[in-house]
Amino acid sequence: MEDKGEEEKNEDIEVVSDSEEARSSFGKKSEESAIKELQEKLKVCLKERQEYLEGWQRSKADFINARRDEEKARLEFRKFVNESLLFQILPVLDSFEIAFSNKAAWEETPKEWRNGVEYIHAQLKKVFEDNGFSETRPLGEKFNPALHESVEVVETKERGKDGIILEIVQSGYVLHGKIIRPARVKVGKYNEENSKS
Repeated sequence: MEDKGEEEKNEDIEVVSDSEEARSSFGKKSEESAIKELQEKLKVCLKERQEYLEGWQRSKADFINARRDEEKARLEFRKFVNESLLFQILPVLDSFEIAFSNKAAWEETPKEWRNGVEYIHAQLKKVFEDNGFSETRPLGEKFNPALHESVEVVETKERGKDGIILEIVQSGYVLHGKIIRPARVKVGKYNEENSKS
């Protein structure tokens, strides 16, 4: 009887080992498919991560560019915010220029008075310059209608003065490279007939 019991045990062991083999082969297939499935998921996750990273980097670059553009626009706005105020003060500068241009009357004025007025004029011009406003006095330059306003054409006997600014009637002004008021000028025109006589 003992032999029978041992045989049954051996059969049980064989059955158990067969089922373990089946399970382990099933487990290997299951493990392999699980690994493949996880590898596919990992690929998808890595791809999404890269897309998110690139999107974030583009957004960050766009934000930096937008902030830089806004700062640039703010600086440009700040440059020209005083334009209307300075433009309203221009007639005062023109009045100084007119007063200085009358040499006879200016020389008759007491020296202390002249010095004071010249000092005030210099202070006013400094305020303009500090705000990016500069005067243009194109005497002797070639006339350019984009930069100058011709108020009179003056006939000249010299061929070299044809199209050249001979006199400035009113100074021009530029604000940070932008023409606020063109210089009003008299332009020379060569007249061959006048040069013969």
